[in-house]
Amino acid sequence: MKQSANQPRATSRQPQPEPASRRRILAALDSHEALLVGIILTASTVMSLLSSNFLTWTNISGVLLGLAVESIVAIGMTILLVSGGFDLSVGSSMALSGAIAAMALAAGLPLLAALMVGLAVGSAIGLANGVIIAYIRINPFITTLGTMCIGRGLLYVLTGQKNITGLPRSFTVIGQGGIFGIQYPILISIVLVVLFDLLLRRSKFLRQNYYIGGNEKAAFLCGISVDRMKVFNYALTGLLAAVAGLVSTARFGSSSLTAGVGLELKVITAVVIGGASLTGGEGTILGAFLGSCLMGLITDALTLLGVESQWNTLVIGSALLIAVLVDTFNKRRKGLL
Repeated sequence: MKQSANQPRATSRQPQPEPASRRRILAALDSHEALLVGIILTASTVMSLLSSNFLTWTNISGVLLGLAVESIVAIGMTILLVSGGFDLSVGSSMALSGAIAAMALAAGLPLLAALMVGLAVGSAIGLANGVIIAYIRINPFITTLGTMCIGRGLLYVLTGQKNITGLPRSFTVIGQGGIFGIQYPILISIVLVVLFDLLLRRSKFLRQNYYIGGNEKAAFLCGISVDRMKVFNYALTGLLAAVAGLVSTARFGSSSLTAGVGLELKVITAVVIGGASLTGGEGTILGAFLGSCLMGLITDALTLLGVESQWNTLVIGSALLIAVLVDTFNKRRKGLL
């Protein structure tokens, strides 16, 4: 039978598009950074109930001050992990750069010259790592493990296994001074994190690392100078480690033989917790910073709750293992492994 003209036609109901605000909220909830923020806020709320000292500005600024050096080094480590590399020598580079800058100051060099010498040391170590890895094709693990030992050995030889003290106020103010109640190391780390996060997300130059980490051969065929990019990444990481070394030396007013010991483990843990993958192609500097904040929050919580300090290493190692396992399971679920 033909349908009468007066009968209503059956129409399929078209799905209504979601409001833009709802789409933005859902996208934010899917991001790794938002998840970390939620975990940090939840843990902070719990800790504020367990300890009245947790939310005091003295405690918060102390945690951020302790994370300043780690956050600066994490910037370079994030870029390396995104590109498919990593660097075990950052702790030694940091300690050696700070010590040589302190030696230069003790020898009477002007402040600017001493700072440049310290930065040059870190950059040189990173540059050596990059050249060996990119052009000689030696594995990053072996290369940076070797430079880690060389850097620490040079530190002991050059300093005679003694800390260098008596540094001028013009230098120590970098680590001990502040503005509006916020110490300079915190401000330096936040400025660098924001700057490099924007560059890694939006600059054409640094975004090449995602292509290199995702598929190095395809990136090369697309015209990306893979080897030059690797050298730049390692040199930048060495430079940032040197910046961290200068800040740390200025903060304590002396160079330290134990500075940077175990730093590479802490930084890699924070970066992986922040969403970077050990296989490359993923990660953000903001995520690495939030990962550092979470690790600092855990350490601070253990201290406030009276847990002995030797448990910190156990917690850091466990956090790294859990983060790697989660990353591996996610990749298998997506069919990437």
